[in-house]
Amino acid sequence: MSKQRMLQFVSVEKEMPEKRPPDLRAHDFHEIYAEYAREKAAEQAGRCSQCGVPYCQTHCPLHNNIPDWLRLTAEGRLEEAYELSQATNTFPEICGRICPQDRLCEGNCVIEQSGHGTVTIGAVEKYITDTAWDEGWVKPIRPAQERAESVGIIGAGPGGLAAADMLRRQGVQVTVYDRYDRAGGLMVYGIPGFKLEKEVVTRRNDQLADGGVTFVLNCDVGTDVTFAEIREKHDAVLIATGVYKSRALQMPNVDSAGIVRAIDYLTASNRVGFGDSVPEFDSGELNAAGKRVVVIGGGDTAMDCVRTAVRQGATSVKCLYRRDRANMPGSQREVANAEEEGVQFEWLTAPKGFTEEGGAVSGVLVQRMRLGAPDATGRQAPEVIEGGDYVEEADLVIKALGFEPEEMVTMFDQPELEVTRWGTIKADFRTHATSLPGVYAVGDIVRGASLVVWAIRDGREAAEAMLASFAERQTIAAE
Repeated sequence: MSKQRMLQFVSVEKEMPEKRPPDLRAHDFHEIYAEYAREKAAEQAGRCSQCGVPYCQTHCPLHNNIPDWLRLTAEGRLEEAYELSQATNTFPEICGRICPQDRLCEGNCVIEQSGHGTVTIGAVEKYITDTAWDEGWVKPIRPAQERAESVGIIGAGPGGLAAADMLRRQGVQVTVYDRYDRAGGLMVYGIPGFKLEKEVVTRRNDQLADGGVTFVLNCDVGTDVTFAEIREKHDAVLIATGVYKSRALQMPNVDSAGIVRAIDYLTASNRVGFGDSVPEFDSGELNAAGKRVVVIGGGDTAMDCVRTAVRQGATSVKCLYRRDRANMPGSQREVANAEEEGVQFEWLTAPKGFTEEGGAVSGVLVQRMRLGAPDATGRQAPEVIEGGDYVEEADLVIKALGFEPEEMVTMFDQPELEVTRWGTIKADFRTHATSLPGVYAVGDIVRGASLVVWAIRDGREAAEAMLASFAERQTIAAE
C-alpha cells in the first residue's frame, strides 16, 4: 500500500461512527455508536499525519503506538494493527469505548490543533479489537511454562485484571478476590451499558478464567478472609480495590428519602440489566421512572447518572454543577450526548440544602455561583452570589460528587500499611510497592478517583515489578 493512503486529513473530513438518534437510544441501554465499516475505519485512520513526535501517543497513559496501528488499519492490515494495539494495552476495546479521548489522545492530536478535526482514535481502536474478537485473532491465555509463584489480587477492576492478565501469561498462579458477585469492578457495576456493553467486559473475564486465573467472588477482604491470610497464602499481594466511599454532603435534610448515592443508583441499574432481582429498584427507591431527577456533580459519574435517568423514564433530568461548562471535569462528548437526550444543565449552581415533604425530598435549595479569582493552579474558584437562591423541585436527587478511599488500614488490620493524608495507599511511582514487603497497590486506591486507562497502566507496571522480584529471588536462591 502506498504512502498516499496516509496524510488524508486535508481532503477527508473527520467522521465519527454513526450515532443512533436520541429519540431511539434514550429508551435502551445499548451503546449509542454504531461500528465503523472496514472501509470507513481505514479512511478515518488514513487521516493521521504520522507525526515525527506523536502527541497522541505521549498523552496516552499507556503510550499506545497509535500512529503505527492507524497506518496498519489504513493499509487494511487489521490483524497486525490489533497485535500492536494489544502489545501495550490489556483492554483496548474497553479504552476505545470509555477513555475521555477528548482530554487525552484525540485532544492532543496535531491535526486537531491545526483545525482539521482530530483523528477518531478511540473509535478506530474499538473497531480494531472488536474485529479481532469476531475474527478469532484474540488468543487464549496459554503460558509456555507454569511457575510456582502465586499472586493474590484484591479487587477485580481494570488494574487488578490487567495485572492478572500479564502475570498469568507468564505462568504465575493468580487468584483474584472481589467483594462483588461479578468481576470487572466499576466497568461492570458503575459504567452504564450505553457506554460499555457488559459482554465486552465479561468476555475478558471469561478469557482470564479460561486461562487459569482463579476468581474468588462475593469475598469481602477483612470480613470473609483476612488480609493476613491472603498475604500468607501468596508470594505477593496486589491491592487494587478502587475507591468506593462516596463524598458526603453536610447540609439541611440531606438524609431525606429520595436522596441517594450515585454508586448505589448505577449499581442497581446495571444489576437490572443483568436480569438480577433488585428490590430497591422495584420499590422505586433507585428508579427514576416518572420522577423529576436532579443530579449533583459535573464528572463522568454524573453524566452516567443523568443519561441513565433519561432511559429509566424520568419526567425531567437536571444536572447542577458549581462551575461553568468549560471548567467541568467530565467529558465534553458525554455532555453533548446528554443534552441531545434531553438533559438540562444548570451551570454555576450548587446545593445549599434540601426541602422535604413527609420525610421525602421535594426539592434542592440551590445557590447561584460565579467564578472568582484563580487559585494556585490557575483554576477559578466558585463564589456564592448572595440573594440568588432558588428551589429546584425534585423527587429523586443523586449525589455524584466523586469517591474517596475506604479506611484501608482498619479494613485490612494492617497498621504498618502507609497511607497518605487523603487515605490513599502510598506506593512507589514505578514499581507500585507499598510499605509492606511483597505488597503492591495500583489504580484509584493509590491515585484517588481516576481513569480506567491509568489503572490498566498501573496494573501492568506492578505485574512487571513482581516478575522482576521473582526473578531476583531465583537468582539469589541459585547462588
